[in-house]
Amino acid sequence: MAHLRFKALERANGRPKIEVKAPGKISEFYGEDVFGMKEMQQLLSPEIFKKVKKAIDEGKKIDESTADEVAAAAKSWALSKGATHYTHWFQPLTGSTAEKHDTFFDYLSGIEKFKGSQLVQQEPDASSFPSGGIRSTFEARGYTAWDPSSPMFIYGVTLCVPTIFVSYTGEALDNKVPLLKAVEAVDEASVKVCQLFDKKITRVKPSLGCEQEYFVVDKDLYNTRPDLVLANRTVFGHSPARGQQLDDHYFGSIPPRIYNFMKDFEYEALKLGIPVSTRHNEVAPSQFEVAPVFEDINVATDHNQLMMDVMSKVADRHSLKVLFHEKPFAGLNGTGKHNNWSLITNTGVNLFQPKSSAKENLLFLTFFINTIKAVYEYADLLRASIASAGNDHRLGANEAPPAIMSVFIGSQLSAVLDELEKKGNVKVEKGDNMYMKLGIDKIPQIILDNTDRNRTSPFAFTGNKFEFRAVGGAQNVAGPMSVLNLIVAAQLTAFHNEVKKEVGKDKDSDKRMAIVKVLRKYIKESKKIRFEGDGYSDEWVEEAEKRGLSNIKDTPRALDSYLSKQSKKIFGDMNVLTETELEARNEIYWENYIMKIQIESRVMGDLAVNHIVPTAIAYQNKLIANANGLAGLKIDNTEVIKTIEKMSGYINTIKSEVVNMIEERKRVNQIEDTRDKAIAYCDDVKGKYFDKIRYAVDKLELLVDDEDWPLTKYRELLFLR
Repeated sequence: MAHLRFKALERANGRPKIEVKAPGKISEFYGEDVFGMKEMQQLLSPEIFKKVKKAIDEGKKIDESTADEVAAAAKSWALSKGATHYTHWFQPLTGSTAEKHDTFFDYLSGIEKFKGSQLVQQEPDASSFPSGGIRSTFEARGYTAWDPSSPMFIYGVTLCVPTIFVSYTGEALDNKVPLLKAVEAVDEASVKVCQLFDKKITRVKPSLGCEQEYFVVDKDLYNTRPDLVLANRTVFGHSPARGQQLDDHYFGSIPPRIYNFMKDFEYEALKLGIPVSTRHNEVAPSQFEVAPVFEDINVATDHNQLMMDVMSKVADRHSLKVLFHEKPFAGLNGTGKHNNWSLITNTGVNLFQPKSSAKENLLFLTFFINTIKAVYEYADLLRASIASAGNDHRLGANEAPPAIMSVFIGSQLSAVLDELEKKGNVKVEKGDNMYMKLGIDKIPQIILDNTDRNRTSPFAFTGNKFEFRAVGGAQNVAGPMSVLNLIVAAQLTAFHNEVKKEVGKDKDSDKRMAIVKVLRKYIKESKKIRFEGDGYSDEWVEEAEKRGLSNIKDTPRALDSYLSKQSKKIFGDMNVLTETELEARNEIYWENYIMKIQIESRVMGDLAVNHIVPTAIAYQNKLIANANGLAGLKIDNTEVIKTIEKMSGYINTIKSEVVNMIEERKRVNQIEDTRDKAIAYCDDVKGKYFDKIRYAVDKLELLVDDEDWPLTKYRELLFLR
């Protein structure tokens, strides 16, 4: 296999430079492959366009006749752009997207057709998608249904219609249904609270910006690593002499080959209406980041899924491979997807943006404090939402937030909340900051520049939004965003009820004072979740335990939170997921974890036994011949013998531990309960054997002649670009 490595290295070093030119000004081609509002306004009658716009803005249903006109217009537009097929584009519980392409061409009539019924609903085979027991394999019927709030787009020669995916019996089988329901829940709850302040607010929409981190490696080098191909991460590999310790890659000059790839995928993304805005080198070598501007949360989620697909396909044109796995390389920064989330009213107010007027700042504090309280009350559920086999490697390691959920708000806002809790009227002064008066004695002034940044916090306030930093790089953000919007909706509902009750006790009570009273109580109750220090430190782990905060380090146990009484209640009360749907999803998540660890275990065994051990033995035989030759010449061979002994020890460890791991896997596979099996794979397969086998293999990498080593090394994967 070593010869494959060197051939790949030769090709990687001799890549011709691919120049990428912009197709024009961004304003000239942005969204050109999107059937958006402008296109609908041009192609639909004014009456139909108003109906569609109202349906999108207010979440109303679209009737059959309107759907027929939209379908006809979309077909006409798509055909003019060279499209030949259409598909319902959905997000099943596999973590990726799915599509089945159908031709516009009708063979009986000899013309292209696309009816409203084909736009609104299709029936893909649901039997082979994960259902967690909701559907049996022989029960194939499932439905996709058009989501008008996310625009149609052309990808290649196919008109893609964003849809939801449900079973024949109505249960959600995708990531979009709970997201849309959670968005409705937070909208309804937010409006009720907002109307305590401003009756003009009738709609609140969550906004999202996803910062996507990723690694890029040469495609030929990638193909020499079976672990990357099959498990999406390197199960072996010794750290190179130079990694990220010099901090020279972060925000450094983008390598030319990667720069051309970036430009290429950005142009494709912009044509699809994905508002990519920022690009830069990340901390680890060969790690990068792309970030879009903020969008409606549903569209932002679709765009993130689509963007990852675009990146992968464009990378292929450049003989590159994009890695989204949360920890593709041990000892280096992991890959996250920082979710910047805020709530925007129909009047254009960002509810997390401090303002200059008293009324608006009390509104800001209300949503700010309730969000903190929501994270405190449902911290374990939020932790479950970012649980995955990949993210387990990342959380708490190399600049990723720990598995302990906490909220960072900055010293200035901490002082504001502390004073509010104490009923004080003390000014929070620092330097030449500007103040915003609330006009309420019990609430101190708020400072405009209100936070620093804390990279170690899983959930940080960053001035006008909350940044959920713990989300994994390969994850569909719909999952954690569904949970975040759900818990905030539940908390806002509880807050509204408490305020109403407080006002009801005393008819003369000032509503604003009742709000302040409840907020003060929430500040006190949720104080334990606030943490301003270093989330990487051992001291924080100890402190968090004293505070009673959970530190759930593995996915199988973290997922338990989905099935707690508290979780089932809010999912049900907010009409987001039924108990049956929750239980089915957990089965899917546990099964997915089992399969991921099972695949990694098999890859480790195959590489270790069939590639590493034979290579090590062959080299060991060379050393034995060398040692015997030295002895025959009466030359000291002590050091050679020591190396042989070391290698022999590592080889024996690998052989015995791989056998033990396989036997353990066989035992674990007999466990019937999915949760118990997932925990056994976590503790008894991964926990007992992965590190031992890896340690021995990585030590052999340092001992075996570089010319003989079969696996492309970290220094080659990370620095040849």
